[in-house]
Amino acid sequence: MQAQNLFDAAEQLGKQFSARSAEFEKARRLPKDVSNAMAAAGFYRMYVPTQIGGLETSPADSARVFERLAQGDAACGWVAFIAATSGSTLARIPVDTAKAIFTTPETMIAGVFAPTGKAIQNEDGFKVSGKWQWGSGTQNADWVLGGCSILNAAGELLNDKAPTSMCLMPAKAIEFADTWHVSGLQGTGSTDYGVSDLQIGGEHVVGFAKHTPPAGPLFQFPHFTLLALGIAAVAMGIARAAVDELVTLAESKKRVGTNSTLATRPHTHIEVARAEATLRSARAFFYDAIDTAWSAAVQGNKVTLDMRRDIRLATTHAVESSVKVVDAMYTLGAGSAVYHNSKLQQHFRDVHMTTQHIMVAPSTLELTGRLYLGVESNTATL
Repeated sequence: MQAQNLFDAAEQLGKQFSARSAEFEKARRLPKDVSNAMAAAGFYRMYVPTQIGGLETSPADSARVFERLAQGDAACGWVAFIAATSGSTLARIPVDTAKAIFTTPETMIAGVFAPTGKAIQNEDGFKVSGKWQWGSGTQNADWVLGGCSILNAAGELLNDKAPTSMCLMPAKAIEFADTWHVSGLQGTGSTDYGVSDLQIGGEHVVGFAKHTPPAGPLFQFPHFTLLALGIAAVAMGIARAAVDELVTLAESKKRVGTNSTLATRPHTHIEVARAEATLRSARAFFYDAIDTAWSAAVQGNKVTLDMRRDIRLATTHAVESSVKVVDAMYTLGAGSAVYHNSKLQQHFRDVHMTTQHIMVAPSTLELTGRLYLGVESNTATL
């Protein structure tokens, strides 16, 4: 029932947000009322532990929410998955601290895992300084994450086995830079941000204080896995929207000098059929890989390396397939697709932005291929 309620909310809000896409792109961020609506719907707490008021939604159900939101507006789907994934960090800090951060069900956490900051230990905890890029949704967040190298007072790595971690910082301490001038996903507000000599307690460094995450199946999935799933879900939502947009356009678009519509052309029939097959095949692999791992986790078993390998391959494949679908629909749209009032040009820009994330880069294919071949590999990002 919970999953259905979440999806129904995504369906409703996705339709509303679609009509406001131009507004989001112009602002280069999501308005506060949009972010609040997604928070109220429960999207931001899908990966938060139930013991502090979260939902612990399954990765497949969450992916369907992100996918449906992205079908309406890609920026909304993107920010929703970033916030949901960021919320999962509350499972790796002391419960009392997590409760103090997650004070209401609408609490939003967002941020960046890349360790471009430094957290230097002192008698009161850690002093954090750094600058981070790609801060999707952070301007609407209550708490902001920043990946840091964790150092002792002498500037040496505190723990060779865990040299980096994410630091939870109050949003009021964050300085934002106006850097988000980009080609796609313009409404995500993924601007640069930073802090200088911010004092935080050790309990705000994710994974630093001794704390055992909840035993639920969701927390058998690594943070990186959840992050990658969201990217693929958004890409597939964009692809579905592009096919739907082309079908609508094809009913009225006519070739110059003829009365025949785009919908009557054999080439259109072939390309739309290929697009449907490509997208649906990618979705089937994607959700099958997730369901296999989820079934194991529900039974109390580990999400194995083979399962994580399959999920990562399915994720990258879903993004690559979505790009093929959108490119084909954009090409079919011809001259009509290039204008700013065409959704096809926005879908084209947005889906190509998803490919730039390191979690779905070509290197993931190299890594998963090595694992299929039994070649020794660094699997830290799986």
